[in-house]
Amino acid sequence: MFRLAFANAAETFERVRDPLAERGVDAVAVSATRGAYDLGDPPFDPDAFDAGFVFPGRLMEGGVLDAWLAVPWLNDRGAVLASRNKAGTLAALRAAGLPVPETVLVSNPAPEADLVAAFERFEAPVVVKPNSTTRGVGVAKAHDLDSFLGICDYLDLVHDYRATRDRSFLVQEYLPDARDYRVMVLDGEVVGAVERRLPPDALAAGQWKHNVHRGATAAGVDPDPAVTDLARRAADALGIRFLGVDVLVTGARAVVSETNARPTVDDDEKYDAGFYDRLAAAVRATA
Repeated sequence: MFRLAFANAAETFERVRDPLAERGVDAVAVSATRGAYDLGDPPFDPDAFDAGFVFPGRLMEGGVLDAWLAVPWLNDRGAVLASRNKAGTLAALRAAGLPVPETVLVSNPAPEADLVAAFERFEAPVVVKPNSTTRGVGVAKAHDLDSFLGICDYLDLVHDYRATRDRSFLVQEYLPDARDYRVMVLDGEVVGAVERRLPPDALAAGQWKHNVHRGATAAGVDPDPAVTDLARRAADALGIRFLGVDVLVTGARAVVSETNARPTVDDDEKYDAGFYDRLAAAVRATA
């Protein structure tokens, strides 16, 4: 049996464990988080694994786990770091000729004149987005300059702490009424897609972020080929084997808004037939 190290025991692990086992891949949860660990005495047999799934999101603990295991990862530390850096990802995709939202990177501390100029590049409202958070954490919408500068003040306060490692954020055009897709790409092939939608009561209350962790639902869909082709090209441009690609579609325009190299695997009915066959083959090929 092929042994696959899974860096957490969360929902993705619970969903993929049995389907992978049916295909000869034994997924086992391993961890160096939320506890105390003797560096010379790993809490598992480090020689029992052939590969790792995706590098841990907690990079410091992940370095310990990586040293213990000494195995290749389907998505390694470099892939996770590249995808987590939203600005770097968008810059790379734009350089590769792919459409992305109009975006300005702000690196704190930034002069107020630069902030004003960044805001005035766009038609209000604008989206203000921390550069390296996930699940929509810290994303805000500013309808006027005063509100925008107030958000920037708060971010400046947070970034003033020496322990804050990422002191950057994005100012981005707002795309109203955009359809929000998460397209999953595995080794260059689209293996499924969902559309994230807000319920009517949330929309009526003024909610606009489509993150599932913020109350949106994810429905399996078969999007337009232009959307799936864009997602495939984005994964190829970034060189990441297993990637969730977020695509916003408004009118005739489609843009890649973000990517995730540690994507949640959803219910299997939201993926194409043969998804788990491809996933098992991909992790085997990693070794």
